[in-house]
Amino acid sequence: MPRVSEEHLERRRQQILDAAQSCFARKGLHATTMQDVFAESGLSAGAVYRYFKSKDEIIAALTSEVATELHGALHEAVHSDPLPSPAELIRTVAEAIVRLSAPGGPVRLIPQTWSLALTDPHIADYVRTTLGGVRRLWHDYALRMREIGWLPADSDTDAVAKTMFGILPGFMLQHLIMGDVDPDTLYRGVELLVPDHQRGGRVAIPETSSS
Repeated sequence: MPRVSEEHLERRRQQILDAAQSCFARKGLHATTMQDVFAESGLSAGAVYRYFKSKDEIIAALTSEVATELHGALHEAVHSDPLPSPAELIRTVAEAIVRLSAPGGPVRLIPQTWSLALTDPHIADYVRTTLGGVRRLWHDYALRMREIGWLPADSDTDAVAKTMFGILPGFMLQHLIMGDVDPDTLYRGVELLVPDHQRGGRVAIPETSSS
């Protein structure tokens, strides 16, 4: 009997993920059941469970795909030469978020996954690991900023990374829920707060008044 090809297995796996994403987009993560996924995919329970043991595994796989794309966009920008300014870098990642957040798009699952992470330890472990990887890239960026003189030599790059990381989840929520913010808006806002370093400037560190 011929062996099932890797290509066939990957197509079947993707069929399940596509079906699950359709269900999640329509009903949300909480309300979708494995039975919904079976029906949407047209596969038996046994066929689906061959690839994913639970709904949590499907959620992790879907969010992993979109996280990989966003991580890739950030990684490429952080390690590019010349180094993009903070406003340029944030706009680049915001554009990737928008591209993946069309109706039914995978970015729409991310806030729902964050919500599940508050009560589900398995999802929480996955989300924590994923967010940690993204935050490390922001730390790499802060280090590069310091190396080229955009930040003072004694800057707390950990604090810079955590602060810059916090901007994009806020953008994602505003874009998905309020619908009145886009990457150019974010660029303009960050540019006003942190002027374009490629014009030769530096982050202004307020002087403390002596008593």
